[in-house]
Amino acid sequence: MLHDIIFLVVGLALLIIGGNLVTDGAVAVAKKMNISGLVIGLTIVAFGSSAPDLAVCLFSTMGGKSQLALGDVVGAGIFDMLCAIGLTAIVRPVVVDRNSLKCNLPLLFLAALVIFFFGDDRLIDGAALDRIDRSDGLVMLCFFAIFMAFTLQSARVQAPASPAPAATAVQKPAKTMRPWLAAIYIVAGLGALVLGGQWIVDGASGIALKAGMSEALVGLTIVAVGSSLPDAATSVIAAMKGQTGLAIGNLIGSCIFDILFVIGTCASIRPLNCGRISFFDYGVLVGASLLLLLFSTLRRDHTIPRWMGFILVGLYAGYIVAIAM
Repeated sequence: MLHDIIFLVVGLALLIIGGNLVTDGAVAVAKKMNISGLVIGLTIVAFGSSAPDLAVCLFSTMGGKSQLALGDVVGAGIFDMLCAIGLTAIVRPVVVDRNSLKCNLPLLFLAALVIFFFGDDRLIDGAALDRIDRSDGLVMLCFFAIFMAFTLQSARVQAPASPAPAATAVQKPAKTMRPWLAAIYIVAGLGALVLGGQWIVDGASGIALKAGMSEALVGLTIVAVGSSLPDAATSVIAAMKGQTGLAIGNLIGSCIFDILFVIGTCASIRPLNCGRISFFDYGVLVGASLLLLLFSTLRRDHTIPRWMGFILVGLYAGYIVAIAM
């Protein structure tokens, strides 16, 4: 037990360090290349901070523990959309830009619907078991390819982003950071995030399994939260530094990456038995994505204020209590 606790503490420290390094390096790259923080968050940071989910799911799938893989992705998506974005909004109200409002958030909702329809065969098809087949995985990979193509195309055609005065004042080191140093920051930060996230998963899973929790519940809670902490750490730190575009882009990109690419890849390798991952879990995932879309349109300035952040965090706490009972 002491060994697992040490893994948790050291992993958390690595997440904090990694979040700072990735944020500083990514913002410096964005300014150097005249690319918005949103696009950097949707690509480089999202891929890097989602690496723990990919590693966990691949090893789980190859080991025949598909419920752990699915639970990780579904639970991580719920955590990112409710808890991580909620905490980010509490730290600093999140301004959702037009690109996210019209394209990225609707695509996130579509991705949640895709895994809902593919993963709940008993409800949709009246099948005896819930299962994500190879054909389902290939369809998910196709959706992901479309998402990446659109994201990269938008990076090419959009106007160069002008940093906000507040962000400029906070990000003084990023102004003069050399490209090679920014690259070192990003690589070292992503390495710390991946290692820290994996250590948290290992420590928390060891504690949970000794307590007699089911594989699905471990995936939906301990593993999902542990592997998603890099996303939350990066986004909260980015919000503290005034880079809300990077913060929201990282979380949206990570959710889409996890659902479409991670599950698509794992299902293409070996069909996934959903087991105890139920209609309720998929429904919460879809509901969370829809709620984010609604919250982003309620105000004329498309801002998710602090009180909405508290609602999102409260809903996540309610979900954890519901599945733990």
